[in-house]
Amino acid sequence: MACFNSAIKPGLRALATLCLYCALPAVALDKPHILVFLADDLGWNDVGYHGSHIQTPNIDQIASAGIELDRFYVQPTCSPTRTALMTGKSPISLGVIGPINKHSRNSVPLEEKLLPEYLNEQGYQSFLVGKWHLGKRTRAHLPNARGFEHAYGSLTGGVGYWSKIHGGGYDWHRNGEVVRETGYVTHLVVDEIRALIAARRVEQPNFMYVAFQAPHLPNEAPAATIEKYGHLEEGRAVHAAMVDEMDVAIGEILHIYEEADMLNNTIVFFMSDNGGAVPPNPDPALQSPPEKLALMLDSWFGRPIPPFPIPGLEFITSNVLDGRSDNAPLPGGKTQLWEGGVRVPAAIWMPGKLEQSQHVGFFSVSDVLPTLLDLVGASAVIPADLQGRSQVAALTGNPTKPADYVVADLLDGFALYHWPWKFVDKGEMMLFHLVDDPLEQNNVLDDFPEVAADLDRRLANWPYGDAPGPPWSDILFDPDTFGGAETRAPWLNDIED
Repeated sequence: MACFNSAIKPGLRALATLCLYCALPAVALDKPHILVFLADDLGWNDVGYHGSHIQTPNIDQIASAGIELDRFYVQPTCSPTRTALMTGKSPISLGVIGPINKHSRNSVPLEEKLLPEYLNEQGYQSFLVGKWHLGKRTRAHLPNARGFEHAYGSLTGGVGYWSKIHGGGYDWHRNGEVVRETGYVTHLVVDEIRALIAARRVEQPNFMYVAFQAPHLPNEAPAATIEKYGHLEEGRAVHAAMVDEMDVAIGEILHIYEEADMLNNTIVFFMSDNGGAVPPNPDPALQSPPEKLALMLDSWFGRPIPPFPIPGLEFITSNVLDGRSDNAPLPGGKTQLWEGGVRVPAAIWMPGKLEQSQHVGFFSVSDVLPTLLDLVGASAVIPADLQGRSQVAALTGNPTKPADYVVADLLDGFALYHWPWKFVDKGEMMLFHLVDDPLEQNNVLDDFPEVAADLDRRLANWPYGDAPGPPWSDILFDPDTFGGAETRAPWLNDIED
């Protein structure tokens, strides 16, 4: 595909760890490769094909060459979405309802089988490049212990793009060992993938999970790319540059696959982990408590908020005020159960197999695992206890009733999707018909009492797992900051055997 960005960065790095791979029996390459791109905090209107001023030609090409998933739903924060992607189950049922804190002992339960483990049984070689954020308390929680033969990147919720620092500790690894590297994180992801594809076992199909940090905070990008968007407001210009860099990286990775003669036999899936982090609502009546607090602190102290006596106040304020995504026209954003927080840009492309179209039916992140297994001919191994369902029939012109889906607001409340209905319980109950009212402007609870009662029962009966969150003292006095100075040992030094 010549339309993809084909700029190749120099410096193919030899990976010493590849020599440790044990040789597996030869497997006939009768299954497609799988390439999953996961953006982090990408807004609905942060992609060109939704009308954004940010240039994303490679993401746009995936959507136009493949199937644009117009109603793709995730969770409003990162760890829950990644949990659903890796398990095919509801993260709420597994006790993951918010970001996993750097000190947390929580994780995707170890008894759960993850996507790479299913694929490995089908003869795949599985790689993770980028952000994990699904638990790191013990070695058993790390990606190499959960199906990934090779894992590279960060383990926590977000690092400085040049410093690789999270919460004061260095967080960059290769296969569970600290690796000190210079360079911009988005660029390093491409370099690693180039080396992995060059050294792959060519007799095996390949699963590559590319979990970008971009455009998650901190707002950092190469100066030349920021200058490209100099006509925008300063914060938005940096955000646009971060998205632009990710799109260029996607183009380079697709070119790597093309040069390796893999692209025409690859399932490409693109999605964001949640909606974009947006500035506070300008209407004071509609501002959430964190928005009100951040605006108040900013007016009192200016930025950054002084660290004494509570260092976490700047962390809270940054997360509220510094996000510069655009979710228009969808309401809300990251951490919220409104459409702007959970409906995200997504597309699936399988050259020569899935016809170019726009899929307007409901598709959730919990559906990805069974859909991929179905596409690679492994439908027989899809467990019956998943909350997600294969969407292959729907993608090939045979609409099916989607499974119910529940999302959790980070602060309070839940929403249940029973397509096309959305039932919200945030103390006040609301009901929306999303086909007729995609922007959630008309609460029709009183007009459809029987529907509301049915969905209320479904939500009440949803299986909820134990979800221990981090102590508020951790959030306030030792927050999960992104970037900054290195003030403690690398986080891998803190992991238990």
